[in-house]
Amino acid sequence: MVNRKHPRLGKRGEIWGFFILLLYTGPLSCFATFSQAKELIYRIKEGLPTGTFIGAIAVDLNLDFTVDPPYLFSVAQKRLSAQYVTLNNITGEFFTSATEIDRETLCPYNPNRHGCFLSLDVFVLPQQYFQLIKVKMIIEDINDNRPKFPVDEILISIPENTPINARYAVEQSAVDPDLGLHGVQTYWLVNDFGVFTLDVEENVGGELTPFVIVTEFLDRETQDEYITDIIAEDGGTPSLLGAATLKIVILDVNDNCPQFTESHLNVTLHGNSTKETHLARLHAFDPDLGANAQIDYTYSERVPRETRSLFHLERTTGVIKLAGKIDTGTAMLYKLIVLANGPGCIPAVATVAIHLIKVQMGPPAVIPRYIAQEKDGVVRIKESEPEYSPIAFFTVKNIDAHERVDCHLEGTGPFRIGPYQLVKNEYLLETTEPLDYEMTQEYELIVVAENNQRLIIKTFLKVQILDENDNAPVFQQSLVEISLDENNPPNTYLTQLHATDQDSEARGEVIFLLGGNAPGIFVLDHVTGILSVTTSLDREEKETYRFIVRAVDQGTPRRESIATVVVTVQDRNDNSPRFINKDFTFFVPENFPGYGEIGVLSVTDADVGENGWVALSILNGSDIFMIDTGRGTLRAKISLDREEQGTYQLWIEAVDGGEPALSSVTMVTVLLLDVNDNPPIVLFPQSNQSYMLVLPNTLPGTSITEVYAVDNDTGMNAVIAYSIIKRKGGEPGSFSIDSETGNITLERELSNRGLHSLLVKVSDHGQPEPLYSTVMVNLFVNETVSNESYIQSLLTREADIEIEDRPWQIGQLQEGPERYDMFPCKPALIALSVTCLSLFFSLVTLTACICLKRFQKQKTKSEVHLPLKMKKDSTQINNRKFRHVSNI
Repeated sequence: MVNRKHPRLGKRGEIWGFFILLLYTGPLSCFATFSQAKELIYRIKEGLPTGTFIGAIAVDLNLDFTVDPPYLFSVAQKRLSAQYVTLNNITGEFFTSATEIDRETLCPYNPNRHGCFLSLDVFVLPQQYFQLIKVKMIIEDINDNRPKFPVDEILISIPENTPINARYAVEQSAVDPDLGLHGVQTYWLVNDFGVFTLDVEENVGGELTPFVIVTEFLDRETQDEYITDIIAEDGGTPSLLGAATLKIVILDVNDNCPQFTESHLNVTLHGNSTKETHLARLHAFDPDLGANAQIDYTYSERVPRETRSLFHLERTTGVIKLAGKIDTGTAMLYKLIVLANGPGCIPAVATVAIHLIKVQMGPPAVIPRYIAQEKDGVVRIKESEPEYSPIAFFTVKNIDAHERVDCHLEGTGPFRIGPYQLVKNEYLLETTEPLDYEMTQEYELIVVAENNQRLIIKTFLKVQILDENDNAPVFQQSLVEISLDENNPPNTYLTQLHATDQDSEARGEVIFLLGGNAPGIFVLDHVTGILSVTTSLDREEKETYRFIVRAVDQGTPRRESIATVVVTVQDRNDNSPRFINKDFTFFVPENFPGYGEIGVLSVTDADVGENGWVALSILNGSDIFMIDTGRGTLRAKISLDREEQGTYQLWIEAVDGGEPALSSVTMVTVLLLDVNDNPPIVLFPQSNQSYMLVLPNTLPGTSITEVYAVDNDTGMNAVIAYSIIKRKGGEPGSFSIDSETGNITLERELSNRGLHSLLVKVSDHGQPEPLYSTVMVNLFVNETVSNESYIQSLLTREADIEIEDRPWQIGQLQEGPERYDMFPCKPALIALSVTCLSLFFSLVTLTACICLKRFQKQKTKSEVHLPLKMKKDSTQINNRKFRHVSNI
């Protein structure tokens, strides 16, 4: 009903538009006759697909659709709300439009307790039905948003002395724009490590805040941080999850005190030891961090002031040195009580017993003078210093003029000490070979001086090697080979390069760079060494990428090493086989031997391996033809006869060996070229024993009868020529035959009555030799046929005229004097045919085109020579009767 009335609406379109214009421009009193506005409320869910039915105004208002003119519905104004719905102006039905309704976008600042809706004003027209309908569409929320944390990593710091059940709020709580149950409902931890749990509190506004609760005692010295994931889950079905990394850092408190590694030390001191002599070094350890781990070494108050002045204690290092001259007459033992003080701790106590050895002749005194950089008895030397680099001079004193002193080193390392040239009691400490920081960073040496009385003095010396940038980064692999399937997604990870540098600090920091020959599609992260490709690769476009990558350190000068990256793109079956031609046409002479090669179909596949292996098959005609899968050679299983079928159309499918396999199809047309393999077939006369009556008074030039024959070949092979090759009875030359039409004509007056027999040869123009047939034409010259049996006896006796037993034999009979050339252009045609056949076997494609054109020309010419006769119905010819000829 709607479709029948719809065309009428177009006729009234201008009238209704005028009415709507009046509604906006007319005075307010014009509305007095209309009913008050009605309101319709619909509830729809957000995210509905295009074309979803919302409601029908006409149905909900119970309007009568049978009225005439019919109702029309129109949206009053094109508000923003109108872009989300479409209104059928005829039925009044609302549907969702192509613009998806998203509640969170439509009402971004809508509080949870208030609804989100669309408002539309709809006019019911025409004027006699006018109503204003207020349409309100309430948008209901669906669970289409997952919770999201404002940051990817949330950091919480908890002191290690936190009591159990202490709570720490996770301020960066997740946000879900959905409403009610579709919003965030709970939080949980992926791993609580057995020391934490998660609680959720709801504030007055209904927002949830997760709290981390400590369930076990913490110890920073055991584990200083915990990393897990915090999950926010909403109440939708199914529920959606949001995640962030939660990093809990355990803050250090001063819960550990210093402890000495040795609580009692014994030191031997010779009475003639010099000032600054190194006696001992105390070691204390505090596992806390920062200021909580600072240790201050002091003497106990029980150590006398004089003793403190004699033995100097360094507060930060714990080193004890001789600070004054020893008086061997006062004491032989000194007991030092050393305290290790930490913040807020009870000091740790260590005892140092210094045993004084009284000597009659003091040991030799060794005085160092440093050439290399020295501080607090520690010598620093660069690893780049050459061998035999001087470190320090040692002068031996406190010896007699004639006393012999031996000075040597104790400890390991590439060092030696020996007398300096001819200077007495001067010894030079120097290196013996190049130093290498990467092998050994520090050496502890003891310079020992011993006199004749075996009195010994030891001088402790620490040598630190200063690192220099003498090592280039080293790749784990100098050749990195990567295999990647083609058609990879963009930004695909390839590998991570690894290189190490044995140097320290910035000299050992390695960054990675692409070489100058690297294609722009590859990206290398400078810090991590992750190599990726930004685009999809195609093996058929390029199979191998080879380029250089560099590893560069941050020393001065910078050192670098290179590695070669070879990316091999592996083939996928993404190319279908392709024939070199869109379709193929092959010309083959009929009677071509079975299984002979008709033609070759060339097909390629850009893929490699099994993906590029192609198998050919025939989709139709496989009972006659076959195809060689390897070479693509098309063959016929049998010899083909053009007279049975002249054209074959085959569909050839090429399928590759990929998984899944891809294929393509081409059409092959096989055209059979005619061969002269059919002799002419005489359709009339039907028999050598038939005859026809010719009246004696027939005038010369009268057409008596005709010989009609057809040839199943085509072209010149089907062009027929007629000739009389033998005659018996009557006068010679009484009858003639048209070489083209086969019409037999009386040439002279008939003076002899009786039977006239003509042997007619019917020959085609085939090459290389024509084929022919013969037929006997019997003409009985008389006024009437009075004795049928007599005529039959005459026909029997006339059988002595020689007739070919095999009229289809190739060759020509020797004709009588009446034989003449039926086709003067025969030699030219013979030469042309021979040339075409030879070119066919040498140039298949070119010969095919030439032969096709000449084939069409010959066909046209043959139709000109035989315009009507060859198209006559053989049944009509068989029913042809003898014609009686009378004088004209």
